[in-house]
Amino acid sequence: MNKESYPHMKFPLWVSRSVDETKDIYAKWAASYDVDLTQAGYESPRRIAEALKTFSPLEPSILDFGCGTGLSGQALYEVGLTKIDGMDISSEMLSIAKTRKLYNKLWLSTPGEMTNVELGQYDIIVAAGVVSLGAAPPETLSIMIDKLNPNGLIGLSYNDPTVEDGSYDKVLNEEIRLGRVAVLFRENGPHLSQKDMGSDIIILKRL
Repeated sequence: MNKESYPHMKFPLWVSRSVDETKDIYAKWAASYDVDLTQAGYESPRRIAEALKTFSPLEPSILDFGCGTGLSGQALYEVGLTKIDGMDISSEMLSIAKTRKLYNKLWLSTPGEMTNVELGQYDIIVAAGVVSLGAAPPETLSIMIDKLNPNGLIGLSYNDPTVEDGSYDKVLNEEIRLGRVAVLFRENGPHLSQKDMGSDIIILKRL
């Protein structure tokens, strides 16, 4: 499954790689990203949005971390979560996200940082397919947690290869052990339904 690729991009997605390699891949993929994922049956953004809606406060401020072309923002908007900002390391992806006109603000971020994000600025941080094998490294979860006040929420997905890798759950389990977060929801379901790949949708609460 780690060798799976998309029609327009002939590379394995779910393998460890450097930041520069990741940025290059997404720069080249931006133009066909939405088509490829739609054809693959990309379900995780919708599932995250629906799960978050259950636990969300009224009219939350949301950061779409690693927003890409805005597919996750679209999913949030469709369940009534509309106060959204977005950030991504790919300027090519952000250019497409801007055309959706869903975000209040969009900006280019620095890999490994939550650029221009203050502590407690957002009620919810969403990372759809971002903290995963082949994208952001496991410790990115800790950086997200650092930016939330108590009761803040994180909505993210770990696809099957990410779960199988184990290093991402190792960081999550350590954060739970330290008492920094609690798991409100975790459920496996379709990630790329046309490629027979699942994902765990996870909703965390900052303690």
